[in-house]
Amino acid sequence: MGPGCTMGPGNILILMALLHSGTAFLKSEAYFNETAELPCQFLNSQNLSLNELVIFWQDQKKLVLYEFYLGKENLNNVDPKYMQRTSFDQNSWTLRLHRAQIKDKGVYQCIIHHKSPTGLVPHHQKDTELSLFANFTEPEIVQMSNVTENSGINLTCSSGQGYPKAMKMYFLLKLENSTELEYEGVMQTSQDNGTELYNVSISSYVPLPDGVSNVTIFCVLKAKSMKSREIEICSKPFCRVPRQPSPIAHQPSWIIAVILIFLILCGMACCLWKRKKKQRIVVSNKETTRMEKDTNEETEERMKIYVPERHDREVQCAV
Repeated sequence: MGPGCTMGPGNILILMALLHSGTAFLKSEAYFNETAELPCQFLNSQNLSLNELVIFWQDQKKLVLYEFYLGKENLNNVDPKYMQRTSFDQNSWTLRLHRAQIKDKGVYQCIIHHKSPTGLVPHHQKDTELSLFANFTEPEIVQMSNVTENSGINLTCSSGQGYPKAMKMYFLLKLENSTELEYEGVMQTSQDNGTELYNVSISSYVPLPDGVSNVTIFCVLKAKSMKSREIEICSKPFCRVPRQPSPIAHQPSWIIAVILIFLILCGMACCLWKRKKKQRIVVSNKETTRMEKDTNEETEERMKIYVPERHDREVQCAV
């Protein structure tokens, strides 16, 4: 079976009657940064008025969260860290703690005193243990290096902002024939000092099976959730297709031969073209030289014909 991605509701209150120090002990659960409920579970069988009662909640360090004194809220005794974080439901006798933090987990007491003519008399007490949860973020897979000779791949997976600690983290390979393989590694866990939420990561060398063309990889995180349930949070699929051999290796031999012959013919044609071009240049140079020679010879003949005549005339004029 493949991993299921599970998300729980925003707030769940579990009332479990336990025997704890002689009193009924309640358990309450809430998600981080949401609203927690601290019930007082007061039946009020005597139909007492709120104007006759002093109701307050305190934590395991005796710090007061909320006080309702004789029909009115009294903030004088409320600890600063709980200011403007609580609300009292008079119908259900429940205190709601807003923006619950991980550090708020622990045991709380609801205490009710009845005002009598002789003073305040303890009338009711209920203890509630509050547990906090935070869902981890969706795991994210990152490839650390390329596939080496199609044999395997180095991957890392990380998730964060969860509480309590993750139970397990692993890589799940799904092959094209519906086969599933699991690969684990050393899980690294760290905790934020402020929020107290956990971050988790895993790194592993994941081998790729031989003879498989397609592989889909998931990162799966197992963690605890409300009602003591175990959930699995899965990453987006990381698809890896092994490298295929070069297409030319699978081409028929006659295609390769044709390509080689074509390349050889192109080379020969190029050489012939260059040779012809060179011959044309040589012939052109010879014709140019011959024309220049003929021109020079004609010029010399003209000089031989006219120079003597000019010489005779000059002699005659001189005499």
